[in-house]
Amino acid sequence: MLKTPYYLVDKSKLLQNLEKIAYVREHSGAKSLLALKCFATWSVFDLMSQYMDGTTSSSLYEVKLGYQKFGGETHAYSVAYADDEIDEVIATSDKIIFNTINQLERFDSQSANAIRGLRVNPLVSTSEFIIADPARPYSRLGEWDPARIETALDKISGFMFHNNCENADFDRFDEMLTLIENKFGHLIEKMSWISLGGGIHFTGEGYPLDKFCARLKLFSERFGVQVYLEPGEAAITKSTTLEVTVLDTLYNGKHLAIVDSSIEAHMLDLLIYREDARMSPCEGEHRFQICGKSCLAGDIFGEFNFDKPLVAGDRISIEDAGGYTMVKKNWFNGVKMPSIAVKQLDGSVELVREFGYEDFVGNLS
Repeated sequence: MLKTPYYLVDKSKLLQNLEKIAYVREHSGAKSLLALKCFATWSVFDLMSQYMDGTTSSSLYEVKLGYQKFGGETHAYSVAYADDEIDEVIATSDKIIFNTINQLERFDSQSANAIRGLRVNPLVSTSEFIIADPARPYSRLGEWDPARIETALDKISGFMFHNNCENADFDRFDEMLTLIENKFGHLIEKMSWISLGGGIHFTGEGYPLDKFCARLKLFSERFGVQVYLEPGEAAITKSTTLEVTVLDTLYNGKHLAIVDSSIEAHMLDLLIYREDARMSPCEGEHRFQICGKSCLAGDIFGEFNFDKPLVAGDRISIEDAGGYTMVKKNWFNGVKMPSIAVKQLDGSVELVREFGYEDFVGNLS
């Protein structure tokens, strides 16, 4: 039995998402690129690259990772490129997407021979959190004025729209895409490719895949463009758990259990978005608040029901610990970094990475 804490990526569950992604590609013509900002665990890229067309990135390091470890198409995007990284970004990408016309013009000469795109902000989104809303007031994410965008058309061949966020509602997706068509259609028809970004939860249970495929195909044929999707969470949802062990229990008005992990260090999005972790099954009569071992008072995974009282040594499996978690893990409090394990398609579990004291020391200086 592996020593906790560790992230466990289950390839059989990952495969269920990948098969839906491949279905969408086959029936809509849309290509799918893994959004590395969400999930960059390259030890499972061998499987993912069989079902996806490449990667999309948010930084030089992500561009290089996709280029070196995933293959296929490598799309580069950054909110702002620095002078000392632009050449390497161009050298390791198939397309480079600029966030603003200012950046496009600033690096015009270096990128003249590259396939270039521009991020467009349609000023609508599905985000429920202001911190994640790309269309928030005074947003820095993309150009929004059609007249200004038109002045740059001779330098680019595609647009990226990224305005969905955990959007599991096809009708809302359709509504926003229609708005994009109406507002930017006269510009889109002059492009050869369009990325619709990520945040579309089309691999979720019950999502109308055939309607989604038909809508994407209609968009592609209307404007004569190659459509790209950038699934992150949709590619890896429900594939990964965080395996932890109870270290201690106490009672302070509620039954509390302290585990050998931390949301601050290992599932940071729970803290950022004030959300509880997910756990299943969770139907017993004994309710415990699961707490992290860092010194942060609010280091709490949530409250869950168990079929028996928890005691030190009990193992707990926390669900959906893949997206925006492993990429954000950190060394807060010097809490031991979770190892990374992969459950292969034959059911065997392989430990692919452990972290120790030297990694902690090497993280700083």
